[in-house]
Amino acid sequence: MALKKEVKLKWWDKIYLPAVLKGMGITISHFFKTLFTPPSKRYTIEYPDRRKEDIPEWYRGLHRLNTYPDGTLKCVACYCCATACPADAIYIEAEDLEDFDKEYPKEKGPKVFQIDLHRCIYCGFCEEACPKDAIVLTNHYEIVHTSREAGIFGIEDLIKTKREGGE
Repeated sequence: MALKKEVKLKWWDKIYLPAVLKGMGITISHFFKTLFTPPSKRYTIEYPDRRKEDIPEWYRGLHRLNTYPDGTLKCVACYCCATACPADAIYIEAEDLEDFDKEYPKEKGPKVFQIDLHRCIYCGFCEEACPKDAIVLTNHYEIVHTSREAGIFGIEDLIKTKREGGE
């Protein structure tokens, strides 16, 4: 059996004044450091006026569906991305393609391809699971919607997503 050691707190410790003063001291020191740091050396970016230029290469932002040079989708509706998605944010309906090109042979493609950006956790599993490199996550980070329906991207929206180089 373990013995409990009782700790007798002094009246000074019971009112928690030293802990409160220590916390306030840290807060005040951070306030003055930020106040007297020139704006060019601050970490905070004033977003609408200034945009982040040096986005890391590994950043995962908005999705994009890739196409072949002739404009056909690379997606073959294999459901690998939808299966790999832990948030269940991808919905695909497949259709048989009758007029598939001999140069890019595939027998089916997506009739409906939707990504619910409100459910997506931007983990990149869909990008890793795709055998055709049809879906990629770009470094586009300005994702704003005015309604829930606007956050559900279809094939047309995913094709129009900007490329990293600003294409």
